[in-house]
Amino acid sequence: MKTIKHLFLLVCAVVCFAGCAKEFDQEKQFAKDKELIRKFVADQKIPDVVEDQSGLFYQIIKKGEGTVVYNANTAITAEYEGRLLNGNVFDNGGGKAINFTLGGVIPGWQIGITKIQKGGEIRLLIPSKLGYQDEAQGSIPKSSVLDFTVKLNDAK
Repeated sequence: MKTIKHLFLLVCAVVCFAGCAKEFDQEKQFAKDKELIRKFVADQKIPDVVEDQSGLFYQIIKKGEGTVVYNANTAITAEYEGRLLNGNVFDNGGGKAINFTLGGVIPGWQIGITKIQKGGEIRLLIPSKLGYQDEAQGSIPKSSVLDFTVKLNDAK
């Protein structure tokens, strides 16, 4: 009888704590991220930044040349550096060009890369919704805005 009573109390405690867990509000975080990006752009005086309808912010540094029509299977070769808004570099591909399939990268890249062609360079300011969302990735904290500079060496 005592064991059943303890089991019942344990189940009640678990249910109580589960009910207290906060649910992640993606749209609230998205709005917060966009405001952070706008402030960052203004504070850093980054010129010619455009907000895409997806919520991606980008600055085309160099358009590049070509007529590649992008899809999920497009093979890209790029040099890049990824930073957090505090300037901490979390990835740079080892300083070498890296090969990717466009459909295999985060949504912010999938949207941003299509805005340039081979030889182009772009800066992507990616809200967490178009990045890793509410998940931490290595040294990237959850819900992080990402700041990438990408040089597109090839796309086919």
